[in-house]
Amino acid sequence: MSIWKIINAIPIVLIRLYRTFLSPLLGPSCKYVPTCSSYALEAFERHNFFYALWLTIWRILRCNPFSKGGYDPVPPLQGTQQSSSHHQESSHHG
Repeated sequence: MSIWKIINAIPIVLIRLYRTFLSPLLGPSCKYVPTCSSYALEAFERHNFFYALWLTIWRILRCNPFSKGGYDPVPPLQGTQQSSSHHQESSHHG
């Protein structure tokens, strides 16, 4: 396992803990599909730490009362296409 996979595992675990324990208490609040936590989880699973962190921060900043929301997938890796398995969001964890 590479050092970057280990580094990315830290936010992945934190996001999963948030989704398991805190998000159910807060209720659904994200205007986007996938939700912000799903987006962040996918970003850290797909991209390097710093790019995933940037994508996550930028998404959270855009998820505000003034945004329209909608479909906003994680960008695919350079030279690949978005997997159709990530197009549907069945969970409402924000």
